[in-house]
Amino acid sequence: MLVSLILALAVCSVSAGPSSVYDDQETTKAQQLLTQLDEVRQTVTIGATELVESALNLIGVPYRRGGTSTEDGLDCSGLVKTVYAQTLGLILPRRADQQAAATQKIDKTELQPGDLVFFNTMRRAFSHVGIYIGDGQFVHAPKPGSSVRVDNMTQSYWTRRFDGARRVLSNDETSPQVR
Repeated sequence: MLVSLILALAVCSVSAGPSSVYDDQETTKAQQLLTQLDEVRQTVTIGATELVESALNLIGVPYRRGGTSTEDGLDCSGLVKTVYAQTLGLILPRRADQQAAATQKIDKTELQPGDLVFFNTMRRAFSHVGIYIGDGQFVHAPKPGSSVRVDNMTQSYWTRRFDGARRVLSNDETSPQVR
């Protein structure tokens, strides 16, 4: 959204008003801004792609309650914590409810690959978390006796239990801070 706004302002500043000696300077500034925006977009896309790839590489790792290691097993929040730490170097809190509190709330319609999706699976809010990978699908460690897998959020089980979506912000972005 911010990128769209900046882009719109850049286009307006280039095309608005009468011709002047400043047109070339404004055009150059707008082109520089567009180049910078493209670099940011590529960086965000690369980060999301790496997050999704890291999460997908853990498919098949056994579920282990309280698990935080790929060797011994992972639970849902351990999976999220591990993927974000190994991929982006961001340290998230340990539990799903803490991860929800430490991240930025977004609307379900704003979901992008790498965002977190939360569910009420234990009769309490934010008791389960997964990593959204696109097309309504997410990677998660569902329950004892299973392993990390991909599920579809449109399945009735997940639809009924959906608690919200969150976006993780890096330490150099504004609050909420990732701990």
